[in-house]
Amino acid sequence: MRRPKPLPPELGDSFHIAQADATGVRRWRRDHRALERPFPGIRSTSAPETFRARVDCYAPRLRAQQCFTGRTAARLWGLPLPWRWHPDEPVEVVVPSDGAPPAVEGVRGCRLGVRRRAASLVDGLPVLDPVPTLFTLAASLTLTEAVVLVDAIITTSVNYPSLDGRCPPADIEGIRAALLRWGRFPGVATIRTALGFAREGVESPKETETRLMIVRAGMPEPVVQHVIRSRGRRLARVDLAYIAERIAIEYEGDHHRTDRAQWGEDIRRQRELEEAGWLVIRLTQHDLGAGRATFIARLRRALASRS
Repeated sequence: MRRPKPLPPELGDSFHIAQADATGVRRWRRDHRALERPFPGIRSTSAPETFRARVDCYAPRLRAQQCFTGRTAARLWGLPLPWRWHPDEPVEVVVPSDGAPPAVEGVRGCRLGVRRRAASLVDGLPVLDPVPTLFTLAASLTLTEAVVLVDAIITTSVNYPSLDGRCPPADIEGIRAALLRWGRFPGVATIRTALGFAREGVESPKETETRLMIVRAGMPEPVVQHVIRSRGRRLARVDLAYIAERIAIEYEGDHHRTDRAQWGEDIRRQRELEEAGWLVIRLTQHDLGAGRATFIARLRRALASRS
């Protein structure tokens, strides 16, 4: 059996056969059985077993004016989706309204008119911008999931996990303007309603979920990311706060438990807030699920005692 020669380094880990032909790679080499064939016309040095590997393998198939959309686009932007990635999740691609969507196994294609299509490069890949991506996902989102995504898209915080400051700036008015351009589409009512609940400055999906849970329970809406000062010194910026009642609400992700330094910092911060007269109510994922009623009852008592 003929031993395969090394491939030109400019081809990378995955490439289109046309790229191989253009670099002078012989047909037997680019079709060697040692190479994977994740998509028609694509060769890869290894099986794509991660989300990014799947996207990178498909990228050489993209034609002019095509880009990634839907869940694929949202994951590339780092937006918080309610679904974990699974190898069976199709790569989603949008083509111009007069184009033919790809009919390839493992790929979902759709058409989008030029007035609706706005894309940017993410790590060199053409990706539908966050706002139109939100609209393409709208039909599959609950109201809470839609608010979480809008909060992430419009956040002015640099600390939102997974975003890394990559998303183009957007605000509520910009999303409303985009809704006017798009007109009717599946899920538009969900997005319109979500805009009324969205807030700037949010720093995590769980912060959004906590705020919505409180409002739906009939309690006043707490302030997002409130900075607490005492005697001219900044003590903390808390996730949610009732300022007049001096109640701070903090969501604790698992890293608050597993990171010893973070745990110590949390305890120090809580002590200082309590010494300044604040009541600190901490909650976890359990309180957003099975423990919801208990948390809501506790918050009601706290508000009643401090009103």
